Amino acid sequence: MRLDNQRESSNVEDRRHMRVSGGGGIGIGTIVMVLVALYFGIDPSTVLNMGKGLSQSTSQESEAIPEDDEMGQFMAKVLGSTEDTWGKVFKSAGYDYPAPKLVLFRGQTNTACGTGQAAMGPFYCPGDKKVYIDLAFYDEMKNRFKAPGDFAQAYVIAHEVGHHVQNLMGTSEKIQQARQSARNEAQAKQYSVLLELQADCYAGLWAHHADGANRILEAGDVEEAMRAAAAIGDDALQKQVQGYAVPDSFTHGTSEQRMRWFNQGLKVGDVNKCDTFSAASL
Repeated sequence: MRLDNQRESSNVEDRRHMRVSGGGGIGIGTIVMVLVALYFGIDPSTVLNMGKGLSQSTSQESEAIPEDDEMGQFMAKVLGSTEDTWGKVFKSAGYDYPAPKLVLFRGQTNTACGTGQAAMGPFYCPGDKKVYIDLAFYDEMKNRFKAPGDFAQAYVIAHEVGHHVQNLMGTSEKIQQARQSARNEAQAKQYSVLLELQADCYAGLWAHHADGANRILEAGDVEEAMRAAAAIGDDALQKQVQGYAVPDSFTHGTSEQRMRWFNQGLKVGDVNKCDTFSAASL
């Protein structure tokens, strides 16, 4: 992945030096928490609020990315690339694009959605319009999910930024309302699947435009993203944990669906073609 000429975003908060006190935290590596909270249909806010009473043990503000921090600089460049892409997409529709903040943390951190846990994996909080990630998650991708690579890492951020776009467009609110009025839990989860697959498509849309503008893709990059999408499909994750899949409990989509919608955005690069809610099939 080529990002040499990409500017670094200034919308990055580095909280990795900050510690949270009060109560027991959940450490990285507890992949079961990720699966239970995010992929078995439990509301992520339940886990986020587990440590809601926690507070930062230091009054220091988040710091700028150090010049010798290659991973931090990489994340800032990926975020900058998403800002450039979505800025143009929104401008073409006559709107401004208020970019999200990207928060790098270790272990746990305070958010407008409660206390963010590293064990939840990357997530977007609509309450403060920030994407949160403990970079140790990328070790999980490499070692547990067998999905290494810089473009796979970028795909994760682009997916979460996709949720920010959905929040700005009002899609997230509509889906939340639809979930609340669903006939049953299975239908409510299906709405979540549609939302997640659209975010995958938006991640592909970012890659389409970023490559068109700056030629960021190198040989093998798309395959990296596809491996990541396949590895975190509901069916793959459930089979890894319990040996079988339960379709009615899916909240993010199957491996095949996630790959298909990412590829849809990558090939077409059109927001209107990411309408999972009107698709005849997923």
